[in-house]
Amino acid sequence: MMTLRWSQQGAILPVALVMLLVITALAVTGSREAVLEGRITANRGHLVQLENSADAALREAEFRYFNPANLRDKLQPIAANCAVNNTLKANGANKPCLLPLQEDKTVVRNFVLSPASLGDANKDDFLIAGWSGLLWMPYRGRDHASTSEAELPASWNTYLITGGPTDENPVHVEYGALGEGRGTFFYLANGRVTESDITTVAQSTFSNVYVGLNN
Repeated sequence: MMTLRWSQQGAILPVALVMLLVITALAVTGSREAVLEGRITANRGHLVQLENSADAALREAEFRYFNPANLRDKLQPIAANCAVNNTLKANGANKPCLLPLQEDKTVVRNFVLSPASLGDANKDDFLIAGWSGLLWMPYRGRDHASTSEAELPASWNTYLITGGPTDENPVHVEYGALGEGRGTFFYLANGRVTESDITTVAQSTFSNVYVGLNN
């Protein structure tokens, strides 16, 4: 009688260990990807929040001009208007924060291209000497009477775009139109929000037509 004997080589154990190693590697890779995607989503959401805050500040800057009241304040920089106590009015008769930039075209160009660089340390590089008003007005949200800033430190300012006799394309073709408050006036508005080392800026241009200070 012949007896058959099977030789057991123990192949199942190595195969199981290899499969376990592969599964572990896939699990670790998937976990890392999930964590990375979560961080990307969170960062993107935070960036959108910053952009929305800067845009909200920009909307307040524009809203300050949506009423024919206080026309003189919308045509010349007044330091008292660039102050924390210049809150929004529910009736729309608001006063903007209009900055007095130097007449040098290079200064104006630098301000337009990089408004976020305007700060207390370098304000003399942009503004006329002796300016005592704020450089950036705090955005307070939709509460007109609020004197406290919104949750994110958003801020805004505006600049009246004027032309002169030496400009190639002057904005006001009639001499004396600016002083009379008559004609189409163009403005540059900036909204800014800074958190940690991230600064987000929104910018827009808009125009208003005024019939004059005496009309």
